[in-house]
Amino acid sequence: MRKKKTKIAMISQLKTSDSGSAVRANSSTLGVNLANNRQRANSADIAEERGVSMYPTTRKSEGKILRPQYKDILRDPANALNLIDHAPPPKNGSPKEVEIYSSRISRINKFKRLLQTSTVSLSELRNLAWSGIPAEVRAMTWQILLGYLPTNSERRVSTLERKRKEYLDGVRQAFERSTTPSPGNPQASSTGRGRGLDEAIWHQISIDVPRTSPHIKLYGYEATQRSLERILYVWAIRHPASGYVQGINDLVTPFWQVFLGMYMTDLNVEEDMDPGQLPRSVLDAVEADSFWCLTKLLDGIQDNYIYAQPGIHRQVRALRDLTMRIDSTLAKHLENEGVEFMQFSFRWMNCLLMREMSVQNTIRMWDTYMAEEQGFSRFHVYVCAAFLVKWSDQLIKMDFQEIMMFLQALPTRDWTEKDIELLLSEAFIWQSLFQDSRAHLRPAGDRSPENGLQ
Repeated sequence: MRKKKTKIAMISQLKTSDSGSAVRANSSTLGVNLANNRQRANSADIAEERGVSMYPTTRKSEGKILRPQYKDILRDPANALNLIDHAPPPKNGSPKEVEIYSSRISRINKFKRLLQTSTVSLSELRNLAWSGIPAEVRAMTWQILLGYLPTNSERRVSTLERKRKEYLDGVRQAFERSTTPSPGNPQASSTGRGRGLDEAIWHQISIDVPRTSPHIKLYGYEATQRSLERILYVWAIRHPASGYVQGINDLVTPFWQVFLGMYMTDLNVEEDMDPGQLPRSVLDAVEADSFWCLTKLLDGIQDNYIYAQPGIHRQVRALRDLTMRIDSTLAKHLENEGVEFMQFSFRWMNCLLMREMSVQNTIRMWDTYMAEEQGFSRFHVYVCAAFLVKWSDQLIKMDFQEIMMFLQALPTRDWTEKDIELLLSEAFIWQSLFQDSRAHLRPAGDRSPENGLQ
């Protein structure tokens, strides 16, 4: 009886702490009534009424160096390819170190040659990208793989101009005030009424953004946070079927970080990089490109975020069935201890394992996801299965409470790119074994499309 009470208390605690990942930002669930706190006719004023935030103080000497050719890169990312400057080989390096260096240079050059063709072959680019994309060419490669940047070089400049303008116009429309001249405000101009901010959506976004990657200094700066807020808000109002769902704030950070690095001489922008020091044109481009690429990603997993999140439920069921096939001992132990897959893997699907990985490791994982057909939906389940089975030896020795605590704080802090590549390789093996027999992802006797991956 004592064990049962402990288990119930544990589930309650986990639901309380993790339910934020699934909370939908709408007025009925959040119950936000900001009107009680202000006598404002226009909800756009919410943006000005947030509490005073503490941002990192920027020192004059702080900040990465902006590429002098940034205007050329803004026009066409392919212009950055000619600026790649290879670091010198390691002095007195071992044969192994020299081999690694030479292999890296060769790999960068393969990407360059492919990306500089008049029409990039998507199949060749996917084959190259699966094993990882060098940081120097990652931004452009991601944009092409996601279908944001055209494969035809002649269309890139006009496409970027049009899409960036469309996003920035959307921002202005979304945040436009209802400005009607009045005796108390003679300076206001009558430019047409904006829709005003959706208070519930904005409230949740303004809570989540400051908590996004708090251990990385880049995301503590005001310029970064304001940019993420705009991206998330515009995406939410353009997708009313889902609106903003907690967890999407995590998914925008790899794009923002990778695309920002393209304009800097140092690609590592996590530290000592205050975006507020950069030209407005650069920030606008990073923000717009991040918005459109986030949209492309979420288009493929849209049912993860609509009402009741059916996509996540399908993925969790598929993970459970796949685990039973790969490691029945672990699956049965979890069942015997009363552990439901939804209790720990909901977050894995909702946030694409970003809460379990560093942003850098997530970026490496996304290289492969973008190279895979349905990488963020189907292949991700195989990655989650490989991830869970990795801890099998520890988990089968634990009881319910120990299992749940362990899975909520997995020891991945010291993981490197090699760990991610091993995980991806194992996931690929499982996919190769099972992708042509999808019935294994559905329980025996149940062949309905609601179960397993489709």
